[in-house]
Amino acid sequence: MTMSDSTDQGLYLLDYGAGNVRSVFNAVEALGYKIKMITSEADFDAAKKIIFPGVGAFEYAMKSMSDKNFTKPLLKYIDSGRPLMGICVGMQILFEGSEESKVPGLGIFPGKCEKFNSKTKSVPKIGWDKAVVVHTKNESETLGISDSNMYYFVHSYAVPYTASTECAKFVHTATRYGDQVYISSVWNKNIFATQFHPEKSGKCGLDLLKHFICNFKSRTDQSETVNILSPEDIGSYSSVRVIACMDVRANDQGDLVVTKGDQYDVRESNDTNQVRNLGKPVELAARYYKENADEVAFLNITSFRDIPLNDTPMLQVLREASKSVFIPMTVGGGIRGIKCEKTGQYWSPVEVADAYFQAGADKVSIGSDSVYSAENYWKSGCKLNGDSSIEQISKAYGSQAVVVSIDPKRVYVESKTQTTHHTIPTSVPGPNGEKYCWYQCTVMGGRETRDFDVVQLATAVQALGAGEILLNCIDKDGTNSGYDLELIKLVKKNVTIPVIASSGAGRVEHFSEAVLESGADAVLAAGIFHRNEIPISDVKTHMENKGIIIRK
Repeated sequence: MTMSDSTDQGLYLLDYGAGNVRSVFNAVEALGYKIKMITSEADFDAAKKIIFPGVGAFEYAMKSMSDKNFTKPLLKYIDSGRPLMGICVGMQILFEGSEESKVPGLGIFPGKCEKFNSKTKSVPKIGWDKAVVVHTKNESETLGISDSNMYYFVHSYAVPYTASTECAKFVHTATRYGDQVYISSVWNKNIFATQFHPEKSGKCGLDLLKHFICNFKSRTDQSETVNILSPEDIGSYSSVRVIACMDVRANDQGDLVVTKGDQYDVRESNDTNQVRNLGKPVELAARYYKENADEVAFLNITSFRDIPLNDTPMLQVLREASKSVFIPMTVGGGIRGIKCEKTGQYWSPVEVADAYFQAGADKVSIGSDSVYSAENYWKSGCKLNGDSSIEQISKAYGSQAVVVSIDPKRVYVESKTQTTHHTIPTSVPGPNGEKYCWYQCTVMGGRETRDFDVVQLATAVQALGAGEILLNCIDKDGTNSGYDLELIKLVKKNVTIPVIASSGAGRVEHFSEAVLESGADAVLAAGIFHRNEIPISDVKTHMENKGIIIRK
């Protein structure tokens, strides 16, 4: 799309170095408008509208703002009455502070971010939900937010919502997560800010951004003229995510393709012995976006991953996909601190992750390196020393940005006394009729086993700061026989972070079983989606018929 001068709305993006701002940039350009990056105090003076996104930790955001000398110019801009749109942490720092940090916020709104109660639900909150407009009068003034829309949320902290007179002055929407109700957007005077991510919320999110760019109006004090909903009036709409996953690698011609095989063998069984090619990753991601997938994941199994910062093909995949895919994207493969043997140059885990974030990823998935870190965690007496990739990336970008991919396999035993590992009775007996099993962790894409079980790994990575677990099962991979429900139950019982069920889906019933019988927070599939064996729409229709909340 060629953008003319008429598309220049004087719009600026405030990038303070917090995660993936490319998504906002691409979303605005996809709408046909120009947006410039703020790089100096002079840009604040030139701006007519500012979008202030945020991904990461509260303290990291405030420190980055201070280091770039952006805090005072931002406050001056707000005082001028020109429009500001904050997103996620970009909304949170408008409040007085957060339990996440002792560093104060900007204090524009009263209130403090509090951490969700992980005893009653998975934390972080990751998924699609509704933002309920709390004012029952002036209903036309909703900025386009309606009860039919669902937006993408990913956060551990939020400002509690009350139906107080003070809240009525600035709260626009509220959202329930289990037993807690929190502020999901504010709109007061020239400020509009959301806890959710419009740039990752599909069409309704893009519509919201367009409304801010073209039609935003300052809102006057509403406290004396409107009624406001009580927290009890806010319903629960948290949905279960359906994720399409793509294994990406180079084929024999050097092109990146999406592939899938049996037990990690991705080559054809015919005379050609070629790498199975199920599509090009950018095109396939765009297809899944149109088919209403809630997220897409790229798992990089190509040889390029040895040095991700030199992984030009995979970075380019993310750059191109982020131009047309406005739902969350996860990338995995080689996420760790890396030293080049030839030059001696070292890239920290944060620098490696940042390269993928800047290319368009929203989350990074850590595999083998998380196992090694977890082993060291237990050997040290469960001490956190800050050395692991998980700790470093989550400190900078928040736990919600770090997914750990776990690849366990069953080890059958005749009794619990045969091993010191976490053992469960199983309804699927072993080859010799064994009635018990434990789940052994693997590295190197499932090719190497460790004397380490899945409970040890899951609890360790949660302690290290991971925000989500992608739970595979080597025994189930490629079988189409259903997820390993016993494995999912075991991990869910021992962690409070979200768990994504992976490996084995072959029928729509398998997806609902993972949720209803094992408590999975999200369900993932690959080959059956790539080959159009089961459309995503069929999965969602089935899940909805089973009473599971999904994004339509």
